[in-house]
Amino acid sequence: MIGTLPKDVLEAVLETIPLEFSIVDADDQVLAWNRHETRIFKRPQAVVGRNVRNCHPPQSLEKVERILEEMKAGTRQRARFWIDLPIGAEKQKQKVLIEYYALRDKNGTYLGCMEASQNISDIQSLSGEKRLLDEP
Repeated sequence: MIGTLPKDVLEAVLETIPLEFSIVDADDQVLAWNRHETRIFKRPQAVVGRNVRNCHPPQSLEKVERILEEMKAGTRQRARFWIDLPIGAEKQKQKVLIEYYALRDKNGTYLGCMEASQNISDIQSLSGEKRLLDEP
């Protein structure tokens, strides 16, 4: 990153970006997440400091472990998948993109993983162009 951000500005950025993320450290412990009130995948605050394996359903746990092991070994930098998930009061299925990114320092040492999730249903419906300040 070029430049520095004051802590309050950084926190505002992390809460404003249009995706939710969770961060785990190199030992697979949950460090933090953003957008607590509006998350697609909600979890109790008590998860902070616990092993990430406790945050995933049993049917996906083996895949999560494989992704993390490959990131630690340096053979994987990213994993991307998407699911149709019932969201909102009407529980209408919407497309959710989920991506895992290996976090590495400048020397390539594995620091942990970021899981980023975003409801992309609105993005999928875009067509044509809309320029800056154009009316909808």
